[in-house]
Amino acid sequence: MDRLREPVTATDIATRRLEVLPLEVEFADEMAVVLGDPSLHTFIGGAPLSARELRERYGRLLAGSPDPAVSWCNWVLRIRDEECLAGTVQATVGPGDGGLEAEIAWVVGAPWQGRGLATEAGLALVDWLGQWPVRTVVAHIHADHAASAAVATACGLAPTDRMHDGEVRWQRTLR
Repeated sequence: MDRLREPVTATDIATRRLEVLPLEVEFADEMAVVLGDPSLHTFIGGAPLSARELRERYGRLLAGSPDPAVSWCNWVLRIRDEECLAGTVQATVGPGDGGLEAEIAWVVGAPWQGRGLATEAGLALVDWLGQWPVRTVVAHIHADHAASAAVATACGLAPTDRMHDGEVRWQRTLR
């Protein structure tokens, strides 16, 4: 298939320690525990979702964007040695300035933070996006969220002077 014309679709991604698996509704029960710590919402707002709420959310995400020009790609992070889920990464891919743009995000459950998992998954995600005709990768990060800023930096993104909903736009040009 022509990667310039086909929709961007989440596929398996492997790293040294992680299986980055395309989202499935069946992951909701385990992910409700992984994402259940209220501290994960310090910078993004909101509150943890129940397993039922996550199943509903995952169903909506898997149905895809109502805009055919936009792809919603979502994954869970499974730690291979521990055989458990530990977080998520996502990319929303659509038209941007001069080509496709991917907005990425990551969340690692509190018990697994500080082990470099977000960086490992983020790097793999950016590499994966480079296989598609994605020109620009962006992330929006709260100015006080040092851990996410470190992940973005490791993934080759740099802060810009642009803000979106109170968050700094970080950006990397792939091509």
